[in-house]
Amino acid sequence: MIRHTVVFRLKHARGSKEEKAFLDHAKLLAKIPGVEKFEQLRQVSRKNDYTFGFSMEFADAAAYRGYDEHPEHVAFVRDWWNRQVEAFLEIDYERL
Repeated sequence: MIRHTVVFRLKHARGSKEEKAFLDHAKLLAKIPGVEKFEQLRQVSRKNDYTFGFSMEFADAAAYRGYDEHPEHVAFVRDWWNRQVEAFLEIDYERL
């Protein structure tokens, strides 16, 4: 199992219509084959300056590659993520 996580900060003001549109559009990622347990999360810690997180799981490396290369994911990164995310940190985990 691979758990794919990303924490990020958007360029938009908190509560703005642009923020809402980004988060609403990101929900399409949950429909890509292989994605399990998709979550959108709000950061509450003051230990960093990220505001949101996405988390999802994949059965194995092949499922994760399929997601990463899927046309809907590629389009989301190109059309939404790269244009609206100010900073991010991506971490992918495997169980020990």
